[in-house]
Amino acid sequence: MAMEQSVLEAMIKEALPDAVIEIVDLAGDSNHYQAKIISSAFEGLSRVKQHQMVYAALKGKMGGELHALALTTQTPTQN
Repeated sequence: MAMEQSVLEAMIKEALPDAVIEIVDLAGDSNHYQAKIISSAFEGLSRVKQHQMVYAALKGKMGGELHALALTTQTPTQN
């Protein structure tokens, strides 16, 4: 099962409303994505905690509907 890019983006936006999100479908199969997410919610958090926030936003879809997600997370000041 695959996840449409628009659904992936909407789920992240729901959890991180201020996020600027760039998503690339790496294999053209709606199953392998690369995402760059910039959000002030990441301020003061380690990279691991930032990624955990994104995975939490996906509500358990990672590993099921979504097979692979390469993440880059940043704060607005890092951009």
